[in-house]
Amino acid sequence: MSEFKRISPQQAQELRTQGAVVVDIRDPQSFANGHISGSRHLDNHSLHDFISHADLDAPLIVSCYHGNSSQGAAAYLVGQGFSEVYSLDGGFELWRATYPSETAQSSEE
Repeated sequence: MSEFKRISPQQAQELRTQGAVVVDIRDPQSFANGHISGSRHLDNHSLHDFISHADLDAPLIVSCYHGNSSQGAAAYLVGQGFSEVYSLDGGFELWRATYPSETAQSSEE
C-alpha cells in the first residue's frame, strides 16, 4: 500500500478485532473525554517515540474529530514507512455514535 485508505467505522471495527493499532490525533482534552477503546493518543510530542517503536507492517487506523485531519496524518504516516494505514471516515464522532460501548475515557489507555 503506497497510500492510505479511508474506511468506515464498521471496517475499522473489523480491523481492530484483527489487531490493528488505533491512534487518535485530537487534542489531549478531547482524547481524555472520550476515545476509541484501546487507542493511543498521538501528537507532536509522542510521534517520534510511536514511530520508532511501531510495527510498520501492522495495520494502523488514524482517528480525529470528523475524519478530515486524519487523512493528512495518515498520508504523513505512510511517508514514514507504515505500509497499511487507514483514515477513519467520520472520525471519533461517528465512531462514538456507531459503537458507544467501544469508547473509553481517561488520558491513559
